[in-house]
Amino acid sequence: MYDIKELTKDIHQNAERQEFVKTLMSGSIEPRLYATYLYNQLQCYAVLEKYGIENSLFRTTPNLPRAEHLHYDYKALWTSEDLPTITQSTKDYVAHIETIKEDAEKLYAHIYTRHLGDVSGGQMIMKRTPGPNRYYKFKHGEIKEYKRIVKETINSYLNVYKLNILNEVKFCFASATQLFKEMNDMDYSKPLILTNEVRDTENDPFKGTSIEGKD
Repeated sequence: MYDIKELTKDIHQNAERQEFVKTLMSGSIEPRLYATYLYNQLQCYAVLEKYGIENSLFRTTPNLPRAEHLHYDYKALWTSEDLPTITQSTKDYVAHIETIKEDAEKLYAHIYTRHLGDVSGGQMIMKRTPGPNRYYKFKHGEIKEYKRIVKETINSYLNVYKLNILNEVKFCFASATQLFKEMNDMDYSKPLILTNEVRDTENDPFKGTSIEGKD
């Protein structure tokens, strides 16, 4: 049997070594910067979870989706009427998920990478970042159970679709690494430069979710 953790160890460790991860864990991240990070995560999770739900990938982990919680956390911290900056890596990630929206095993590779991280390392980040942090909160007993289910599911896919799974996990980690770099390059010692992003409602990544039509 293949070990997905071992097969992707190097790219996972590279993501964790980024300077922005140190900022997340510092206990002193600037709230606007963290809100911008959450907003970019929201774009990624919303589109991934929309297609994950359409492909019945959360049927055994119904409370695993995080988009609604990300939206709540970002709104609690963001005080401007304008929207935070959406980075290039986020735009590229959303576009990529659109290309695999009917491939359950590829989508689950992203759920494994993102959501397993939320119930693992995310529990440490929760203690060191501002705001309500619903993003990382789960009901009693869910963390242990969801870890087991996600690991079993990804390994079942891995045994059949090894190349597809590995390519998607690597893409997801590479995207996260690039987002960390983009966030690290944002200078919040200067006045915040915001964008008035106009969402394409026809291709709204939140469409079909509980936060459709929301900023």
